[in-house]
Amino acid sequence: MYWTLELASKLEDAPWPATKDELIDFAIRSGAPLEVVENLQELSIEAEIYESIEEIWPDYPTKEDFFFNEEEY
Repeated sequence: MYWTLELASKLEDAPWPATKDELIDFAIRSGAPLEVVENLQELSIEAEIYESIEEIWPDYPTKEDFFFNEEEY
C-alpha cells in the first residue's frame, strides 16, 4: 500500500467518519483511480470507523504543514 498526495486527495470529500467499505464505495462512485481502491482494500480492519484521512495515511499534509502567511493574500 502506498499513498501519494494526489491519491489521498481523492478522499478529501469522503463522508467522514466512514468505515473501510464506505470509503471503498465512495472511491468507486467518485471515479477515483484504481490505486485508491486497492489501497483502501489493503486496510487491515474492516469494522473500524475512520474519522479522517490522517487515520489512513498519518503523513497526510495539513494546512499547518505549509509555510505561508494567509494574511498576505
